[in-house]
Amino acid sequence: MDRLQTLEVFVAVADAESFAAGSRALGMSAPSVTRGINALEARLGARLFTRTTRRVRLTEIGERYLADARRILAELQAAEDGVSGAATRPTGVLRITCPTEFSRLHVMPLLMEYLERYPEMRAEVVMVDRVVNMIEEGFDIAVRIGSLPSSGLSALRVGSVRRVVCGSPSYFAREGTPDSLEALAGQRIVASSNMNASKEWRFGHAGEHAIRVSPRLTMSSIAACIEAARSGWGITRVLSYQVGEDLAAGRLQAVLEELEPPPLPIHLLHSEGRGAVAKVRTFLDFAAERLRANSVLNPSPSARLTD
Repeated sequence: MDRLQTLEVFVAVADAESFAAGSRALGMSAPSVTRGINALEARLGARLFTRTTRRVRLTEIGERYLADARRILAELQAAEDGVSGAATRPTGVLRITCPTEFSRLHVMPLLMEYLERYPEMRAEVVMVDRVVNMIEEGFDIAVRIGSLPSSGLSALRVGSVRRVVCGSPSYFAREGTPDSLEALAGQRIVASSNMNASKEWRFGHAGEHAIRVSPRLTMSSIAACIEAARSGWGITRVLSYQVGEDLAAGRLQAVLEELEPPPLPIHLLHSEGRGAVAKVRTFLDFAAERLRANSVLNPSPSARLTD
């Protein structure tokens, strides 16, 4: 096993947290992968993984080595892409990370259309509700909702979303429609443990108004919270893109809209700047056009979006 293949094996095992799963991803035998990792550790004089009977985990040294390994493999891929024509023709694997529900509702439909248009392309989508390090984790594009910190990444704004309190018409007919934050406190609340861990909901242009809610029901799934609200059991607070179709169809009704905080911007992030290879450039152009045309993400036709 040469040194390049050893790096590929190391990254595959680290991603899978398993020798067996890593070997399957590479189409290699598990013993070959195990021997390759053992030889790599022996050559480096350092242990990269801790092993248990059920999984393997990176050591602190292994974490640092993984970042370097990803960078080396990405640079090699970029060099090969340049020679093979990928700089002008979209080919290869596009790795995207985005929030779970946003991916399901808005990224997956356009990504499948994109792959139909470019048959030489493949895509890997990691749906996680956390901010990932794009460079260290090897992603080409990330979808971010919210204000962006300073970074060396390029950002393309494609829309915005609101934080909305909503419930079904049947719930409001039964329990009354809250017209103030004080009235909201007495409602039956369904909360997501992901978005509302503090159980404090802030309102107003600068978040100057706050109310502490006591949920009757807390769930880790935003989709489940929305379903509970849709059924008429209670009210919840989510991002507008997650309930856009329900609001339009009248299955859910937003309340206290005049107290909503400012909308959160949606950006597509990438690290390649204006010299992005074709697979990144074509997807950005394709996705931006469709997301900007989405009335849920851009409800005002006259809204001006700047890159």
